[in-house]
Amino acid sequence: MASEELAQKLQRRLQLEESGATVEGEEVAAKGEEEVAVAGGDGERSCLTASADAELSAKLCRRQDINEGAAQPRRAAVFNPYTEFKEFSRRQIKDMERMFRLYDSGRDGYIDLMELKLMMEKLGAPQTHLGLKNMIKEVDEDFDGKLSFREFLLIFHKAAAGELEEDSGLLTLAKLSEIDVSIEGVKGAKNFFEAKVQALSSASKFEAEIKAEQDERKREEEERKHRRAAFRELKSAFTQ
Repeated sequence: MASEELAQKLQRRLQLEESGATVEGEEVAAKGEEEVAVAGGDGERSCLTASADAELSAKLCRRQDINEGAAQPRRAAVFNPYTEFKEFSRRQIKDMERMFRLYDSGRDGYIDLMELKLMMEKLGAPQTHLGLKNMIKEVDEDFDGKLSFREFLLIFHKAAAGELEEDSGLLTLAKLSEIDVSIEGVKGAKNFFEAKVQALSSASKFEAEIKAEQDERKREEEERKHRRAAFRELKSAFTQ
């Protein structure tokens, strides 16, 4: 197979020389193919080069591990905040979602560095460029340099669990957001068993909130029906 390819390349080169065409492009392409073959054969990881800084190296290594099947992407295919963050009530998660959408000015499902900058300024706690990057880095699980809604929820999860440093910009964000995660969150759980009891309690509260929302929708629908009926009666009275 290799001899056939070599023969084809030689024949192509002779044809180009006879027609007066340059073979420089062919030589460059062949050289590129040889370099790629050598790079693939030795199996060296380009992400560990000395010129790459630590952050870029970690990102490239992570991406290469995912491509080679040695690691799995951290983001779940289907993200359900109510099942993954059971320590929060539906109302709390809805408040967080409302805040996330408020500052997602690009409407792309992410809060990038500039949108986070605006958020912190609106909250009265402006941050430096480096401070904003560090805030994102603390919860940026997929290394894309921006916050997904799941990563945004991680901020409040870590704040409620006491996993953020006192001088952390994320802790400042959680405190100034006016979303109370200390009452119904996991902050008061001192050990696994208390956390387990609290999770079960939040599950029952979750079901109660769903039922309350359903009842509220039914009540609103009944009110709309009554208003439509009253309007029809009023309309018929004027047309008679």
